[in-house]
Amino acid sequence: MHFPEQVSDDVLKRLRRAEGQLRGVQRLVEEGADCRDVITQLTAAQAALHRVGLKLMSAGMQYCMTEPDEAAAQGMDVEAMEELFLKLR
Repeated sequence: MHFPEQVSDDVLKRLRRAEGQLRGVQRLVEEGADCRDVITQLTAAQAALHRVGLKLMSAGMQYCMTEPDEAAAQGMDVEAMEELFLKLR
């Protein structure tokens, strides 16, 4: 399945933001920052990655609903979608 350009653009933007947040975590650790600051930045990065996963999952579900035959031919049935969804928790 190929994601629509709008989805890909949004996901890439979110991934770049998460990448920046991870670099921020690295910098904080290198500088010996306070534990609270490191954890706060780390949880922001985790949340950003989680939102990316949800965005991709949403696009996948929409694809399966609008193109059920193509999705099934690619092995994206209800069970496969559920398995992917549960990985996001």
